[in-house]
Amino acid sequence: MRAFQILLGLFLIGILVFTASAVSKQGWDFVSLYINETLALTWQSQFNFDFSCYLILSALWILWRNQFSPSSFAVAGIAAILGILFFAPYLFIESLKAKGDVKKLLLGEREPN
Repeated sequence: MRAFQILLGLFLIGILVFTASAVSKQGWDFVSLYINETLALTWQSQFNFDFSCYLILSALWILWRNQFSPSSFAVAGIAAILGILFFAPYLFIESLKAKGDVKKLLLGEREPN
């Protein structure tokens, strides 16, 4: 679990560096850039669509893991928008709560069958 937590920390540091660089070069308007690139139907579009699918799946997993509780909708929405910038700290915190139990990390409060 420690290696996983270190990987999450590296992801967070990496995305913070990339985000700071992107904001300094292009500002905060990532939505119009994303939409324009996606509609261009290029390899960048393909990557954007693929990435969007991952974001949706991660949001659905968060909803399922938290048994579709009202607060999980907010958490899932934030994860779908911010990606690994939010998801890495979320997983890090949940991994600490799970105390090394991967089943608990993956399933949350659900009882394994």
